[in-house]
Amino acid sequence: MKKIMISIMAGMLWLLAQPANAALKVLACEPEWASLVQELAQDKASVFSATTALQDAHHIEARPSLIARARNADLVVCTGSELEIGWLPLLLRQSGNERIQPGRPGYLEASQLVLRLEIPKALDRALGDIHPEGNPHIQLDPRNIAKVAQVLGDRLAQLDPTNAVAYRTHTADFLARWNAAIKRWEAEAAPLKGLTMVVYHQNMAYLNAWLGMREVGSLEPKPGVPPTTAHLADLVARMQAAPAKVIVYVAYNNPQAAEFLSERSKIPAVMLPFTVGGSAKAKDLFGLFDDTLARLLAVVK
Repeated sequence: MKKIMISIMAGMLWLLAQPANAALKVLACEPEWASLVQELAQDKASVFSATTALQDAHHIEARPSLIARARNADLVVCTGSELEIGWLPLLLRQSGNERIQPGRPGYLEASQLVLRLEIPKALDRALGDIHPEGNPHIQLDPRNIAKVAQVLGDRLAQLDPTNAVAYRTHTADFLARWNAAIKRWEAEAAPLKGLTMVVYHQNMAYLNAWLGMREVGSLEPKPGVPPTTAHLADLVARMQAAPAKVIVYVAYNNPQAAEFLSERSKIPAVMLPFTVGGSAKAKDLFGLFDDTLARLLAVVK
């Protein structure tokens, strides 16, 4: 009896010694991937986003708190295509975590799973902050989200085989709801086909390709270069001669340049959420597209 009690006590002590939260630990570089992981993992994963909708993912500091998150992560999910080139390599290196290094199962680049747009034919930094692997802002085409979800669901199951059935069930459920939502969004967005827009940064390519809209100007004179007085004056003249239908910027952009052009050209300026958390209604991936379309459709009605 004494031996049995000792065995029971030893078992209880072992359980108490385990982490309070034994869920798969996932570090997402951007809110859209954090939201997608949450959809596919539910309570099987602990998810943290390195950035928020109010931050430009190009320009983030690999601060100690993020390094600590990376050190303990089982999986890192990022956009890739050099979007995070200024901070992610340092974060991974400083983490000392072999599980999440490029080429390992614990590292996933979403942009490598889809057809990338705007791959430059020549590399010239004089042209601004261009991405050699193509435009990285893939999340605004929901068809890309579906492609990433397929691979991400399998990766979660690979890393946590004990809960593989749950991951695959959640992924199938998400994709069924997501594909139905895509059909609804495409029907709702029919009036947007041919819409011309001035963008702040060249980050609307995938949204435009999906809905048949067209970029006719940028508030940045070159990608990554802040708007200048001379460039905005040129844009005003161009928009007076051949006006666009809308000026768009995102939650982390300073709205002053968009408002300046809007006031002088009489073209409406619209803030788009761009990612999860970018507006009050963009609380998840479904809300992101619901709100994005609602804001654009308000312009054409």
